[in-house]
Amino acid sequence: MTEALKRDYQLCEELGRGRFGVVFKAIRNGDTFAVKSIHKRIADSGDSLDAQCLLTEPKILKLLGSHPNVVNLHDLYEDDDHLHMVLDLCDAPDLYRRVTLRVFSESEAASVMTQLMHAVAHCHSLGVAHRDIKPDNILFDGQERLRLADFGSAENFSEAEKMSGVVGTPYYVAPEVVAGREYGEKVDVWSCGVVLYVMLAGFPPFYGETAAEIFDAVLRANLRFPARAFNSVSAALKDLLRRMLCKDVSRRFSAEQVLRHPWITSGGELGGGQSCGPVADKAGIAMD
Repeated sequence: MTEALKRDYQLCEELGRGRFGVVFKAIRNGDTFAVKSIHKRIADSGDSLDAQCLLTEPKILKLLGSHPNVVNLHDLYEDDDHLHMVLDLCDAPDLYRRVTLRVFSESEAASVMTQLMHAVAHCHSLGVAHRDIKPDNILFDGQERLRLADFGSAENFSEAEKMSGVVGTPYYVAPEVVAGREYGEKVDVWSCGVVLYVMLAGFPPFYGETAAEIFDAVLRANLRFPARAFNSVSAALKDLLRRMLCKDVSRRFSAEQVLRHPWITSGGELGGGQSCGPVADKAGIAMD
């Protein structure tokens, strides 16, 4: 591990370990951080997608700067074997963990969605699309503030330059991505709409037993509100979901439009929606 990192930060216990590296807790001047140490060998592994993710995340995080609802990059160190990113410490349970335990009330879901859409709007204002928004990548810090994380699949976009490539996770990916067309930043709004649906229902809106079946359901985009999950959900929330999970991209809301929707501005207090019971399914099949 680079001497500069060890000089600047007190490295503490390991917080997690994955395919590409390790996350440690670190302390500097009494403040706590997470250090994400990534094996640089993936850049030479022959997997161009993995190599791209390694290089993309720090570049994107630098571009995004500081935002209260994005995991911020504080320092970047490099040695012969690793890239070390010093990030905000998010040690509270992530949204994936939370949606596997229970469904959310409308006011709870509105609090999460408001913070998430502020993060997404910030990214889009700087020409960045996340492209892999899902509960696993929605973290919370020690103050229970939402932090959007994992920008390894992020991409720059502009009015003149659309994105391409099937990137994301089947339950959360937008139909234009599955169809193999060029697409814009509204793919993130679709993914956020799926996250919102899962928070309220406990299962995804477009379901299948395999990735292929899920993709077929996403392409059909037949949005339903089963009575067992949505009987007490407000009309305003259903309206917002229809506008976020709209197959017609020209009619789909932008992140800024979501933030201006009455259900969001009222904090989910337009009626209906109490927290009730366990979830039926955890919505997260990885697309490898």
